[in-house]
Order: sequence, then structure tokens, then C-alpha cells
Amino acid sequence: MLLRGWPRHGRALPQISPPSLLPPLPLPGRRREARSRGPAGAARPRRRVPGVRENRDRLELLPLESMAYIMTPMPTGPVGSQYCVCKVELSVCGQNLLDRDVTSKSDPFCVLFMEVSGKWVEVDRTETAVNNLNPAFAKKFIIDYHFEEVQKLKFALFDQDKSSMQLYEHDFLGEFSCTLGVIVSSKKITRTLLLGNGKPAGKGMITIAAQELSDNRVITLSMAGRKLDKKDLFGKSDPFLEFYKPGDDGKWMLVHRTEVVKYTLDPTWKPFTVPLVSLCDGDVEKLIKVVCYDYDSDGGHDFIGEFQTSVAGMREAQDAFPLEMECINPKKQKKKKNYKNSGIIIVNSCKITRDFSFLDYILGGCQLMFTVGIDFTASNGNPRDPSSLHYINPMGTNEYLSAIWAVGQIIQDYDSDKMFPALGFGAQLPPDWKVSHEFAINFNPTNPFCSGVEGIVQAYSACLPHIRFYGPTNFSPIVNHVARFASQATQQEAASQYFILLIITDGVISDMDETRHAVVQASKLPMSIIIVGVGNADFAAMEFLDGDSRVLRSHTGEEAVRDIVQFVPFRDFRNVSVGSGG
Repeated sequence: MLLRGWPRHGRALPQISPPSLLPPLPLPGRRREARSRGPAGAARPRRRVPGVRENRDRLELLPLESMAYIMTPMPTGPVGSQYCVCKVELSVCGQNLLDRDVTSKSDPFCVLFMEVSGKWVEVDRTETAVNNLNPAFAKKFIIDYHFEEVQKLKFALFDQDKSSMQLYEHDFLGEFSCTLGVIVSSKKITRTLLLGNGKPAGKGMITIAAQELSDNRVITLSMAGRKLDKKDLFGKSDPFLEFYKPGDDGKWMLVHRTEVVKYTLDPTWKPFTVPLVSLCDGDVEKLIKVVCYDYDSDGGHDFIGEFQTSVAGMREAQDAFPLEMECINPKKQKKKKNYKNSGIIIVNSCKITRDFSFLDYILGGCQLMFTVGIDFTASNGNPRDPSSLHYINPMGTNEYLSAIWAVGQIIQDYDSDKMFPALGFGAQLPPDWKVSHEFAINFNPTNPFCSGVEGIVQAYSACLPHIRFYGPTNFSPIVNHVARFASQATQQEAASQYFILLIITDGVISDMDETRHAVVQASKLPMSIIIVGVGNADFAAMEFLDGDSRVLRSHTGEEAVRDIVQFVPFRDFRNVSVGSGG
């Protein structure tokens, strides 16, 4: 095996969970379970990577008089102060929204913007509530709260008309602007929605509630149902669950909505994870209400039944001993003397764990193990030709070097000895000129380490004259290579190492099936992959691996445990300065 013995042991991490409980560190892995998906539409969660700028375009909101939206790059500097007091979760509801549809009601969704350097930048969006003028959005907005700053927010509601992500394709329903401080200090506010001309958007109102996420505990629930009431005339039911907690005003507040399970009276919902403070304000004895509905595409979901319980009650469920609760329809209960229930809701498991942050790991001694993989296939062009992506111009740089500097300068701060293995793939090597897909660019297979980012750059420049660019573009060998060492790290008593693989490439993946399988297997390990695409090729395959919009599956159908791949087209960010370390 190439690079035998190169893993180094970081400092111990006694105060942090053992490897079996390791949540994925950001960079860029994201918990798939934490994504909130409603039955009527999927939310698009985004998470910022500590110390790394978002690799996403953001939307700049122009004055609403023109109702024009254009794409603008993410600001080059950090948003807000580096000292974050806490994270705040914002819940949004709408009341009496404008009806923009002729034959039905509006299908609203909410977009949150934050003012950055005088421009409105999109933060996140909720799911779409189908055919609903009084939506309670299940998707929450989670943002950093800096008490020493004035953080201006804008909540804009739209009626979804098309599948387009461009906001100008949808009908505007109204907006509301305020500071985050106003919401936090009031805990809950209800305000009038305004049109672009400053006039009220009919009788439309918006309610925003704030919840401080100071408790890092998360709860994971696995739920099922049995013998639920049949609601569809020519079928069974399409059941989903909604979870509510009591608000300060005594009204029930929506916390989470499961996915819809089609055509069954005996559903099994996917396990989901939410912050404990979101579900019950961190109080395991507080009552929560669970409501079961039959999904209808027109938004008029049929009520099946409900029950009340607490987290403490649900924790009685064990893997071998599920907890069963009767789902009750109060109207049926009053009308029918022999009414028993409208089905059984089953809690198969209820587990509470701690969701440690990136900073928790770093302060606990976790080391980021950074590895670079460089594409030396023939499609890059002859490095002696100025048109080659590997050509080193008189300024001493190219897109490969720029990508190495951009990512490496940030990650090296979290590695104590700053010694990084650098690998190449897709080239013929001397003396026999055989193709290799995992070779040390310093030509020392037993010690491929380079000293800092400067060492990687030196080794890269030195190896170019001594190799022949060839092919194909195979990713799986280098992914499996790093995964082997990440797997070894899970055998340690402390969670002291997390592996980052940076792959810089110019084109289409030749071994897509093998790479998909390798990434799915690596998603179980303390490892993330950043793919930087250079040049102007079609990067559709890279975007497929980046599971932001869908769950990545291997060619055998196995799903990735979490999204560990972040793809960045370098052409979109080549003019963004990253040397400052923002």
C-alpha cells in the first residue's frame, strides 16, 4: 500500500465523544439527518464552514420597486464579527397572505436575507407550503447572533410558480425588515407584510419567533405507524407527522415535519435529528404534541389523529422495546361510543446525544489531516504550453497553484506540524512510464509529506518536468487511499484526527461508479472531500458527487451516511481574494 505509515497522531481529545459518536466536522460534511423536509417541498439547508468562505453564489436583492434579482459572489470578508455570542433559530409563520393563483391558493415560501456591506445577501429559504395562505414553515433559519452588531434582516415571501431558483420567476407576496436584535429581545413578533411601494400586502402578516440554541444536545427519533385510518377514497393514506411544542403565548408552535410515506396505513418514517432545544426548549418533561395527517397534493391535508407526550416519555423506547401510543381523533372519539383510536404511532428509538461544533473539536486537540490530490491527465495540456492549466507563467502561478494556496492556507492553521502529503494521479512515471493514480509528487512513497503549503508548491513545480501527462481521470484510488487512514483513526480511543482531501481536477471523472462507491464508504469515516474544478470543462459529474440537492448513492444503491463532498468551480471564484484568510 502506497504511503505506508504516514498518519501522524494528534493530541488526545479526552473531553470529546469517542469515534463511534463522531458527528461530521464541517469542511464540508453536513448531517443529512438534520435537514428538514416538508411533505410539500424540500428545504435547501446551507452551513457555513468555519474559517472558509462559502463556496456558493448568493442572491443580491435590489430595491423591490424594480423587483429585480441578480447573482452576486459571496462577499470576500467574513460576515460579522468573529466573536459569536450564540446561534439563534428563527421560526416563521404567515397569516392571510395574498392569493396570487387564479384556480387555487398561493404556494408560499420564505427567503431570509441579511444586509452585508450595504447589499442584501440570501441566507436560506424555507420549504414551499402548497395551497396555503396561512403557512407555518417547518424549515428553521439558524444564524449567528452578534450582540455587538446591528444585524439587519429581510424576510421576503413568494408564491412559487415554477421550479426555478430565480426569485423573479415567482410572484412577490410581501416583505418585512428588522434587526435580529428586535426579534431576539421580543422572542416573538407579528408584523404587517409590505409591498415594494411600502403599502401593506393586503392583510398579510408575518410572525417570527426566536430560540437561542445554547444547548448542544440533539434528539434522534425513529417513528412508525400501524393501522392508521384510511383517508383516500381509492387508496389507503399518505401519512406524515408534525411535532409541536407550546409557545410562550400558549399556542402550539410547529417544530418539525416528517416526509410523506405514500400509500400505506403502516408507515415507517426515516429517522430524523433536531436540536433538543427546538423540540422542547431543552426540558425533557415538557409536553409536546404529535399530529398525524394524510397528505393531499392540493394542501388540504386530512387530519388522522394526535397525541401528547414528552421527550422523557419517548426515551422509554429502546431498540428491542418500542413505545406505542394511540393516535386519537377527538371528533370521532366524541361521536362514536365504541371508538378506540385512529391507529398506533410507534417510537422505535429515541436517543439524545451532543452535537459538538467545529470549535469544540479544535479546542479539544483534534488535528485536520490535509492531503492534496492533483490531476496530471493529458486533458490539462502540455505544461510547457501557455494554454495549459499546469503552465507556470512568469508570475509563478496557475489555477492549480491558486487552488492549493486558497484552501491550504486556511487548513494549515489547524495542523500543528503543517506536514501535508501531496499526491498526483493520471500521469506516467519514470523509469518504466506506467500510469499511476496515487503517487507522491515528491517521488518519495514512504514519506510524501511536504512542509506547509510552500512545500506542496515546491514539490508540484519540481515534479512537472519529470512526468508525462496521461489518463484516465480516476478519483477512486486517491479517495480510497485517504479513507484507509481515516478508518485507522476511528480505532483510536480519542477523536483526534479528521481527514481533508483536496482534489484539483480539470474534467470528467472516468471511474464514476467506483468513485461513487468510494465516497459512500468514506461518508462513514472522519473524512471530507473538497473538489476544485479548474478550467472551463463540464463539471456536471462533480456536482453530482456534491450531495447538496440529493442523497448520493453508490452504484449498488447504498446511500451516503452524510454529505462529505463540496465541489467548487474555480472559474467562479478566481477573482475573489482569499489570501487574507477570511
